[in-house]
Amino acid sequence: MLRLAIPKGSLGEQTLELFAQADLAVKKGDREYNSTIDDPRIGKVKILRPQEIPTYVMEDYFDLGISGADCVRESGADVVTVAELPYAKTGAGTIKMVVAVSNNEAIDKPEDIRPNSRVTTEFPNVTTQYFKDLGIPVKIFYSYGASEAKIPELMDVVVDLTETGATLVKNQLKIIGVIGEFPTLLIANKAAWADPAKRQAIEEIKTLLLGVIEARGRVLLSMNVSKANLDAVLQTLPAMKRPTISPLAGDDYVGVTTVVDKRGVNILLPQLKSAGAEDILEMPISKIVK
Repeated sequence: MLRLAIPKGSLGEQTLELFAQADLAVKKGDREYNSTIDDPRIGKVKILRPQEIPTYVMEDYFDLGISGADCVRESGADVVTVAELPYAKTGAGTIKMVVAVSNNEAIDKPEDIRPNSRVTTEFPNVTTQYFKDLGIPVKIFYSYGASEAKIPELMDVVVDLTETGATLVKNQLKIIGVIGEFPTLLIANKAAWADPAKRQAIEEIKTLLLGVIEARGRVLLSMNVSKANLDAVLQTLPAMKRPTISPLAGDDYVGVTTVVDKRGVNILLPQLKSAGAEDILEMPISKIVK
């Protein structure tokens, strides 16, 4: 039913992993760009550059796509934002579009950039508007990659994407401004979104993807607790909402189940045991659907 475009390149690995964890594994065909997903809601899958996807979705070549918010803004594509997917090329989080110059420049903020400076970027539309808003005339040069390597010999300023800033630092550049933070987006064609059947399918795919993201970094804890120790265990136990308490055979024990962050579970388990929890089980979670 749905025609889906997913990104290659920097977002590709994380996107394929997300779909696999959502039980929507992408199977590449003889030609890499033509793929399939074994799900009745998805009839066509293409793997494309993320910069192209917003325009193709807008033009109705696809019903649904995944791309960066930076690409949507740069293209000016009129699409529906179905959901934010909080991951970038190396994992969880968003990506920033920044303004950077050589460490040797006596410039500490974008407003100090000299008029007619040479600016290299893969985002000429966003960059042009940014400097127009600042009231600084600059010369924009489209970059086909490795933008940071062109400073200072060829260019004066770079506008680029970064997660940690490590590549810029490695190239002896300093960040002097942030244009914005850009999450990965699940986007839809407006006509597809207006179609009841397609919209339902899109919403279901969104639920599966967000369920995986919600579950990441969390585990399910299950334990038996005597009623005499229940208050002490509940005071120790963090929970997404309220833990589930179930009666067990007999009158003295209950079962307690809850979801917690995995990062602190090794500290939490001994505390629960000390508070009186018994038979504690830690189990992985594949999806959390709210």
